[in-house]
Amino acid sequence: MTSPHPEPSRAKISIQIDSSLATIIPGFLANKQRDLTTIESCLKQGDLQTIRLLGHRMKGDGGGYGFDQISTIGDQLEQAAMAHNLSALHDQIDGLRDFLSRVEVVYTD
Repeated sequence: MTSPHPEPSRAKISIQIDSSLATIIPGFLANKQRDLTTIESCLKQGDLQTIRLLGHRMKGDGGGYGFDQISTIGDQLEQAAMAHNLSALHDQIDGLRDFLSRVEVVYTD
């Protein structure tokens, strides 16, 4: 029997962003997608310093663009990299991948 509702983990995440940012949000999200690819590569290479730096930058950038969840994930990436906590790094990478795949921007006036 199938459920009439999508699985919660696959539901879109709607984020309301001021329409004045409409020209820069697509580039911001594309940059976060590139950061995700870089972080995954760095993890395979054991480059936790770069992951820490990218996490720190995400922590600062996310909220300024209206993406508080990116800031939270960035903070957790930074902390996990500093602690050499590979399990937490994997969890945060999965969380970032999931967020980026489901985020839907709704522009407001």
